[in-house]
Amino acid sequence: MREIFLGFLCTLLLISFAGCQPVSKKIEDTTAREEKELSKWLNKPEDSLKSFYGQPDKVEFLKTRNRNYIYITEKFKIKCERKFEVNPRNIVVGFSSKNCF
Repeated sequence: MREIFLGFLCTLLLISFAGCQPVSKKIEDTTAREEKELSKWLNKPEDSLKSFYGQPDKVEFLKTRNRNYIYITEKFKIKCERKFEVNPRNIVVGFSSKNCF
């Protein structure tokens, strides 16, 4: 009886570990898609960014005289934060994204 229980337990553990791999693959794919989408904004003017996303929720001024435009959205109680770095010539030179699925 004990051997059957241990066999059943091992089978359940194997199935649960195998189920985790597709979830992490899905997250990696979504992250790659997000990065590809945001990279389209590199070297584009600030006005184009604002016309697409609207006014930023926050603006951070950096020591390099660049600005970070921060856009925050919420989906399923998870806050998505996208940052675009804009240089003094009003050109997008960088981006980052956190929790955007």
